Amino acid sequence: MESVSANRDISRAWAYHNATKHSEWSIRAVPHYLDWDNQPLAHKIYTTVEPIPLPRDAEQTGISALSAISTTGVPSDGERTPSLSDLARILFFSAGITRKKTYPGGEMYFRAASCTGALYEIELYVVCGELPGLRAGVYHFSPGDFALRLLRTGDYRGALELHVPAAIICTGTYWRNAWKYRARTYRHFGWDNGTIIANMLAMTTALHLPAVVHCNFIDTDVNRLLDLDSNREVAFSLVAIGHTDKPLPAAPAEIPALGLPTVPLSEKEVDYPEMRAMHEASSLVDHRRTETSPEKLVRPPYLASQSADTIERVILRRGSSRKFERKPITLDQLETILRASTQIVPADFPPLNDLYVIVNAVEGLDPGAYVYDAMTGTLECLKRGDFRKEAHHLGLEQDLPGDAAADVFFLADLHSILARFGNRGYRAVQLEAGILGGRMYLASYAQQLGATGLTFFDDDVTGFFSPHAHGKSAIFLLAIGVGSRLSRW
Repeated sequence: MESVSANRDISRAWAYHNATKHSEWSIRAVPHYLDWDNQPLAHKIYTTVEPIPLPRDAEQTGISALSAISTTGVPSDGERTPSLSDLARILFFSAGITRKKTYPGGEMYFRAASCTGALYEIELYVVCGELPGLRAGVYHFSPGDFALRLLRTGDYRGALELHVPAAIICTGTYWRNAWKYRARTYRHFGWDNGTIIANMLAMTTALHLPAVVHCNFIDTDVNRLLDLDSNREVAFSLVAIGHTDKPLPAAPAEIPALGLPTVPLSEKEVDYPEMRAMHEASSLVDHRRTETSPEKLVRPPYLASQSADTIERVILRRGSSRKFERKPITLDQLETILRASTQIVPADFPPLNDLYVIVNAVEGLDPGAYVYDAMTGTLECLKRGDFRKEAHHLGLEQDLPGDAAADVFFLADLHSILARFGNRGYRAVQLEAGILGGRMYLASYAQQLGATGLTFFDDDVTGFFSPHAHGKSAIFLLAIGVGSRLSRW
């Protein structure tokens, strides 16, 4: 991932990362109160583009969730072209509305993938050639009415430089998440985009379609193709789907602006310039595309005996646990989650995150702090002891990590990542953490367990796992356990 942009000025990534760290001081010194009357809309609404309804009656794939999560990719050979029905299933089980909850003040809709604060700031767009049941074009996916909206007619795949039948572009909308999480939202782009992609990769695997995650693209070109107001919404990643040997059309000489009106997200928006500065610093304006493939690494197989539930059933069952019972899980369950989730992600970046675990209640494993070796599938004990109190503190003084059976902390060597990839590496490490975390969600629910993503006190996490984690940065936290039946939302 090379660029002649500000991507190589890694001081900008460090400035953002350090400025958005949570600490006991920062939480108390800068309190934040939600303006419920100004809460943003949960999805983008075009006012002048007619919907193209997506089919809802597709059959289930019959592929188990654990198999779909842990398969490292479908071979790219011959013509592997998704149909409209395939796209509908991929979009629904990645970002579709799966249920709603009624409150005295209205209704709240929940999506197929977990999202911080249930704010759903990630939008999906489809760029495709001619597909069975769908003409070539650039489309926006609307979860509200489960439909596509045609933004541009014609084959624009050449603008993405991806030789595939279709691509799904994932964008982040700043204000929709910043309403609650302020400048830290740019980290959430990666986490929330990653959980969507975890579902997407599982579904493409179940449909026997190759898929590769891309961070290596020219931001301005993609933003222009989607006609985004980059002060409010930006392309964050894309997923190439299918395989074709047919010639790719040339990129269009000109991509005119569309200016399509949309419904405002809120009556007013609060600007957090740190987010836009971080995105601009990680944006590529030119690059030499070297189609990088996933590193040839071998992971130990996951343990498949616990569940045969299909991927669709597990996605529909998945929630975010709001309370854990202090009951143990088994070592087999924990190992299944770790092994299935850490299979190599088919992406144009290598594995970037390291996994550390606080074990509170796992049958067959002493309570303590561990580091997980994904290459061997083993847990190395760093220190033994009851660390529920410490887990509670590290997870921003919340009950969930203290009550969980196990807490998985994602840490990464940002020094080497930024040195290798520039600021783009910051985007990739957050995205990968979200993908792995999304897989852990699914692997947990496949075994009738609960899980929830959490935020954390950054430097305290590194300190707790040091000296082993010395020099690393905290990226993400996922708590796993026996979910309370009172509420998962």
